[in-house]
Amino acid sequence: MPSSSPHKDTSQRQAKRLMCLATHHKGGTVWMKQIVMALSKAWGIPWIGIWSERQLSKVPDTGRAFLVNWHGTFPKELWDNPECGFLHVVRDPRDILLSGCQYHQTAGPKGEGFLHTPRTDLGGRTYQEHLNALETFEEKLLFEMHNKHAETLAEMDAWPYDHPRQVTVRYEDLMQDMDGDLFADAIQIWGLSEEETQSAVETFWSKSLFGGQARSLARTGHVQSGKIERWRSELPNSVLQVLTCKFLSSSSVMSFYKECAT
Repeated sequence: MPSSSPHKDTSQRQAKRLMCLATHHKGGTVWMKQIVMALSKAWGIPWIGIWSERQLSKVPDTGRAFLVNWHGTFPKELWDNPECGFLHVVRDPRDILLSGCQYHQTAGPKGEGFLHTPRTDLGGRTYQEHLNALETFEEKLLFEMHNKHAETLAEMDAWPYDHPRQVTVRYEDLMQDMDGDLFADAIQIWGLSEEETQSAVETFWSKSLFGGQARSLARTGHVQSGKIERWRSELPNSVLQVLTCKFLSSSSVMSFYKECAT
């Protein structure tokens, strides 16, 4: 079963040369990317996007590096490498559905090409055109649920939650981590020094919606509100029932959420 809190096994907290970070679509990616970019600059080490095995050639043989993936997927070679430590951020799938449906109605093509590519199964319309042509909010959510959201949920479920060199934290918990204590504990999977941990926590606060980015990050358009548990008041019950029955009843990430709640 997945751990309900950051990893407590100090034997896994040896300094890791390759510090891996994984997020998922509409699950805090912009936030985490800003943190990694800032730490990369401050510490003078590269950050490298690992989108497939092809990018492994960019990973340095010596020296530290941040390795990131915004779909929660890393090649087996990295999982087998004891020099790697993995930090994984997940968000409640019910909120991802709401956030994604809202964002996909207006997002531009930069970084979201799938929204603007004509699809034969949609009669030549793009994802965004089809989504916006649907009449009701429920119809839009159901379309989103069976398309991009299903892909994102599958990625979250495929994460190896029981791997000894990974720690998974909830977006919702990080959004309430104003002192940075949870973040500090989580990043020890990278085996950071006390000085580096303090530096990382300061960066975490400066790049957070409740901290230094309270105004500027919200203006990027990629972030709607950052609110947690939106689904409780915004997700129609009819949609929630379908989502739960078809997708969440056997979901690994939902098992993680349930364990965190106990």
